[in-house]
Amino acid sequence: MNKLELIKGTILGFLAALIGVFLFFKLFTNYNFIDGITQMKSLGFLGKIITLGAMLNMVIFFGLLKLNKELMARGVVLSTIILAIITLFV
Repeated sequence: MNKLELIKGTILGFLAALIGVFLFFKLFTNYNFIDGITQMKSLGFLGKIITLGAMLNMVIFFGLLKLNKELMARGVVLSTIILAIITLFV
């Protein structure tokens, strides 16, 4: 059961980052999602955009702690660490 909660938190963290990137393109640029990804990758800004999208993980992390879901919160932290490593190589 513990591993399942950790996996749920990790998936939740990745989904929150994806939603954050989508919201960034929708609210702050004139690109749609796919065109924005390709344009930012060609300009070398994709890692920075992923980092901005991962800011939603903080909200989810503190929300899970408030609900006493510590293992899911650890999964969100794990997904944030994985995203940080990914941004080093993108």
